[in-house]
Amino acid sequence: MRIIIIGDGKVGHSLAERLIEEGHEITIVDRSEAVLERSVNTLDAMTVKGNGVNADTLTEAGAQSADIVIAVTVSDEINMLACLTAKRLGAKYTIARIRDPEYNKSIPFLMKELLIDYIINPERIAAQEISRILRYPFSGNIETFARGRVELMDFRLEKECGLAGTALKDLYTKKPNLPRVLFCAVQRGNEAVIPKGDFVLQEGDRVFVASDVLTITAFFKAIGKNVSGIRSVMIMGASRIAYYLCEMLLQMNMEISVIEMDEERARQFSEMLPGANVILGDGTDQELLISEGLENFDAFVTLSGLDEENIMAGLYARHLGVRKVIVKSNRDNYLELLGAIGLDSAVSTKQATGNAILRTVRARGAADAVAAIERLYRIIDGEVEALEFVVRREDSFIRIPLKDMSLKPDALIAVIVRFGQVFIPFGHDVLQEGDRVIVLIKGGGVERLDDVMETVKA
Repeated sequence: MRIIIIGDGKVGHSLAERLIEEGHEITIVDRSEAVLERSVNTLDAMTVKGNGVNADTLTEAGAQSADIVIAVTVSDEINMLACLTAKRLGAKYTIARIRDPEYNKSIPFLMKELLIDYIINPERIAAQEISRILRYPFSGNIETFARGRVELMDFRLEKECGLAGTALKDLYTKKPNLPRVLFCAVQRGNEAVIPKGDFVLQEGDRVFVASDVLTITAFFKAIGKNVSGIRSVMIMGASRIAYYLCEMLLQMNMEISVIEMDEERARQFSEMLPGANVILGDGTDQELLISEGLENFDAFVTLSGLDEENIMAGLYARHLGVRKVIVKSNRDNYLELLGAIGLDSAVSTKQATGNAILRTVRARGAADAVAAIERLYRIIDGEVEALEFVVRREDSFIRIPLKDMSLKPDALIAVIVRFGQVFIPFGHDVLQEGDRVIVLIKGGGVERLDDVMETVKA
């Protein structure tokens, strides 16, 4: 597809890189010649210098024949107007990044009047991810599928779990009372694995499991993982993510303290969220953290604008023994290292934006939009994708036992949701029209459920 990306910042550049890998024709628009030069040197993309709202600039970029226009500049207003201009010029589909909480209640109106087809709010998505992680303090990441009925979670396999040294095919024979979840993926060292029945779990593995909410909660209780809720949270940085997160946590009756060093921002935050305790000060100041009783909080979340500050403050909180530490980091190379230094829970607004937009692009690229991806998440540093599809009546594999299907290498049908009921499939199970199917596959590029299949055995 022909795709125009307006805004060549971290998000725009990363998104362009991923879309080029999937074979799309990309044009990048930005006002900075120096920024565009970086993309010319590192990406196989066309570039146009100019304002993304300007009709002449967008015409030069080819908006009149573009399949998708994605506006991800730092300005919500520019993103909205760029989408309107592009749509008026003839672009088929527009995506805008809108982050300011002031626009939240007006989203339906803005989409209609400004001809925006899809709006992404990465800060709100990141806040939702953090709130889910706080429900299960031992987990690094939690993703949801099937409208919240299915959860995909990871945990570090420790000796106390009693699972190490067991092959997956023997697990439930040896432990018949263990609630049944599906072991979807494993990270062992730097290697990502889609495990088969003969895969033997080892201490230190980072394991991803999936099931319905009740079963997965019972599973973690059975292996000795603490599923008691977090009741008090300290947050560093009164950012947009912090605002959305505090809204969610206050509704859960949690005790919230927010540290912000900018006096005006601290005042505004306190006025918007009177239920939160806002502290004026530097969140990296160890003496301040001690005086505010950080060691007595259940969780510490670092949401400042500097990744390095977030990481250092997070490490200090771990040193104090805070039970759950979550850091924000938008640098991919940092995300790969955080687990190694004891910070297993990290969120990235750049990844949240990229995943949401990538899912939408693949849906638009599918020959039949009805067959396209419903949800998409990338795990294990992007090496594995977790995808959700809805089975259609005309699908060639419908009502064929799973054991008679040939999936692509490193692909796994993990969970089926039928009439609201979640179950882990076995070889004799079949897919039926209307089923929601969660699939994990190593690599990427999948647009339809058909893409996961190779052939059906004779």
